[in-house]
Amino acid sequence: MAGALRRVKPALPAPGATAIMMGMAANLTNKLDGIEEVLLMGPGPSSVAPEVYAALARPTLGHLDPYFIEIMDEIKGLLRRVMNTANELTLPASGTGSAGMEAALVNLVEPGDPVLILINGVFGTRMREIASRLGARVDVMEFEWGTPVVPGQVAERLRSGRYKLVALVHAETSTGVLNPAAEIGALLKGGDVLFVLDTVTSLGGLKVEADAWGVDALYSGSQKCLSCPPGLAPVSFSPRAVERILKRNTKVPNWYLDMSLIAKYWEGEKRAYHHTAPINMLYGLYQALLLAFQEGLEAVYRRHLRVHEQLAAGLGELGLSLLVAPTARLPMLNAVRVPEGVDEAEVRTRLRSEFKIEIGAGLGPLAGKIWRIGLMGHTARKENVDRLLEALRAILGKR
Repeated sequence: MAGALRRVKPALPAPGATAIMMGMAANLTNKLDGIEEVLLMGPGPSSVAPEVYAALARPTLGHLDPYFIEIMDEIKGLLRRVMNTANELTLPASGTGSAGMEAALVNLVEPGDPVLILINGVFGTRMREIASRLGARVDVMEFEWGTPVVPGQVAERLRSGRYKLVALVHAETSTGVLNPAAEIGALLKGGDVLFVLDTVTSLGGLKVEADAWGVDALYSGSQKCLSCPPGLAPVSFSPRAVERILKRNTKVPNWYLDMSLIAKYWEGEKRAYHHTAPINMLYGLYQALLLAFQEGLEAVYRRHLRVHEQLAAGLGELGLSLLVAPTARLPMLNAVRVPEGVDEAEVRTRLRSEFKIEIGAGLGPLAGKIWRIGLMGHTARKENVDRLLEALRAILGKR
């Protein structure tokens, strides 16, 4: 061991090696120069507005700079408004939407806790995986993929079991299903069961009412309807969720996402260093939120619905149908059935290579059976739907 740890004199470059390395550096090409502009119409990320790109390029400030702290406070206020909550602990966690999911569960679940996960797609199964790793006693209710969670069945399960937490995906990105968040929240009203809601795909494209629905922990992602690049996960915790965190019997097992520590950086007159915030990403989120409020949130929601209806009508003219019944469809994520005899992967490949459009494939039991077409944020525009329909018409020979 001592020999392994002794200081080793660094080897000098062989004669001529320095010149060779300098020559190699001179011959390097910058891969960034080859990036094409692709219309992002998959399940995420969405296209980014020019104003957001410009915000990302602003000068970087220190993460404790007084002016940056003012921007942080503005972001918190804007997030509360788009979530429709008064929760003090509302902030963008550093990480993608999956970090938001983990933040909600690692802070609120302790070993042995009985939790109920409502599953009708990939992201419900991911919540089950995280809760299981935390040592929770996990019960699940599974519903057919492509159909919503049924509140009546959930009510029966709640009568037969006692849980500390119930978790639901509001907008199931893997299937295009809108789940009844308000109805599930109403079932839990008046009790002490915490309600965790995934709004990764819905926030900014559909009205989310955290307080009215009785949501105790809500999380989202910057890259979907908020139209910012991936890298931030807006989260919000109700007062009783905060109380649960503060009264834990064990430490939060994930230091990086421990809200009792992160809150000290995001709140109060004096800010305590926790980790270096992604400064420029926060600029981008701030600008994206400003754009949404400048347009008006209700106008944003109407735009998402309007282009969804345009897409559904255009797909119908091409002989294509949607997986989800009209009453449960998401406007921002459309699951399209692949016609018999059509190679779904070849269609996606041609869209990307010939038309510079990205759409998504199916996941799990829907792999090879659907395309997932995203109409999120800056992508949700009439001209983009027109462009996609024209490309599909050419590929499928529907001219």
